[in-house]
Amino acid sequence: SSPPSSPWDPCPLPKWDPDPIWQLPGRTPILILIMSVAGLKKQFYKASQLVSEKVGGAEGTKLDEDFKEMEKKVDLTSKAVAEILARTTEYLQPNPASRAKLTMLNTVSKIRGQVKNPGYPQSEGLLGESMMRYGKELGDDSNFGDALLDAGESMKRLAEVKDSLDIEVKQNFIDPLQNLCDKDLKEIQHHLKKLEGRRLDFDYKKKRQGKIPDEELRQALEKFEESKEVAETSMHNLLETDIEQVSQ
Repeated sequence: SSPPSSPWDPCPLPKWDPDPIWQLPGRTPILILIMSVAGLKKQFYKASQLVSEKVGGAEGTKLDEDFKEMEKKVDLTSKAVAEILARTTEYLQPNPASRAKLTMLNTVSKIRGQVKNPGYPQSEGLLGESMMRYGKELGDDSNFGDALLDAGESMKRLAEVKDSLDIEVKQNFIDPLQNLCDKDLKEIQHHLKKLEGRRLDFDYKKKRQGKIPDEELRQALEKFEESKEVAETSMHNLLETDIEQVSQ
């Protein structure tokens, strides 16, 4: 706050006003209101252009063939990763209930910040534990009990082998694909969505050239070209490093 002025001050400092001129007491700040209106205006431009193209058959700015080919390959890559992840999980754990339990446990482990996700019990291991438990209860003098102990031990070893396989597949196959899906492909999708929005905005303003300021049209074109370059680079990097992704 401003320092207090003394009685003999020839030019006392004005009292500090907590409400600047652009802020109305008890109401939304004018600056935020202006920004909101500008945002709504831009959304209207995009929606209007989209309707003109979908319903009225208006021509929008065309992207070059190389860009469209990369976009097609990235889309196929995204679909392949999503389906392969689902099928791999089904292969590792065919039981839908166990898959649901595994998903829940993994979610809980992420919330708790655990580095190692908890596994799910193998059906062979559960069977082995039952066999060994009843084999011990029947005692050494029971042939059936001895058979249960031997079979149970074998089933538990089989469960350990399957656990090792699951861990190997998860660490070296599922996790890299999931990372690709959650980061690279998601980022590309964000860039493509932003590019489409800026293209619609540019085409709307280009169609009204002469009715809007030239500077506004120039800025719309610059933003469109900037988004196109960013999206193109991200797709190119993904497709060029597919060998590295496979080797991981």
